[in-house]
Amino acid sequence: MTKPILIFGYGNLSRGDDALGVLMLEHIEANFSLENIDLLTDFQLQIEHALDLENREQVIFVDASAKSDIAFEFTRLQPVRDLSHTTHAMTPAAILDTYLTIKKETPPPCFLLAIGAESFELGEDLGEKAKQNLAKATEFINHLLKNPTLDFWQTQITHF
Repeated sequence: MTKPILIFGYGNLSRGDDALGVLMLEHIEANFSLENIDLLTDFQLQIEHALDLENREQVIFVDASAKSDIAFEFTRLQPVRDLSHTTHAMTPAAILDTYLTIKKETPPPCFLLAIGAESFELGEDLGEKAKQNLAKATEFINHLLKNPTLDFWQTQITHF
């Protein structure tokens, strides 16, 4: 049975701050009941991930952001047709557009939690600034998951 909430954290644990999305899922798994939440992780978004949106009520994509001047941003996503499906790294908006195209229906409400990052080099550890940003984003997601309603999440759209 498909759980109503999907949280998709993506990134590479071997590439410094790129690990932020995966580390967020580790936090959620350790601190929350997963009765109504599915966690999904991968190195990057791929066209097949559009099918993971099926039968969901809400979805959060969690990723490291190259915007190093922010701790994190929480934004609502809309389907956008772009050329990322032809690359190795699709955007979350392109995943939504793929869902719309193949299912012929509007995707579920989807959000992006983008955590500020600075370094993505292979073999590097998570940077100090990224650790601080992850701590702030962790507090934020704790807040979201304690009230997992669409109305509440929409009031939380912001960036810090």
